[in-house]
Amino acid sequence: MEENRELLNEYRSSIDNIDAALIYLLAERFRITHQVGIFKAENGLPPEDKERESAQVERMRELAEDAGIDPVFSEKFLRFIIEEVIRHHVEIDSDTSPENKNI
Repeated sequence: MEENRELLNEYRSSIDNIDAALIYLLAERFRITHQVGIFKAENGLPPEDKERESAQVERMRELAEDAGIDPVFSEKFLRFIIEEVIRHHVEIDSDTSPENKNI
């Protein structure tokens, strides 16, 4: 029984490490998308880019299939991230709009 508990703890430790890596990777992704948001706002580009989003979703689905992960799950995951990125880009755009620069 103790061996089983140790094995379970090892699995859980691995999961915890992977979860931490995912969070740090997401943080890095959001740092970069923040820069994209600033670029878009300064250059009058819209927060959303449907063509890019579609290409990313298709790419993510292919990667998921290659990795043996449900492509529907990967699409939902990416769309969740995209929604958050767009929300950030809208905030950045409103913060850099001409009427806010005089405040």
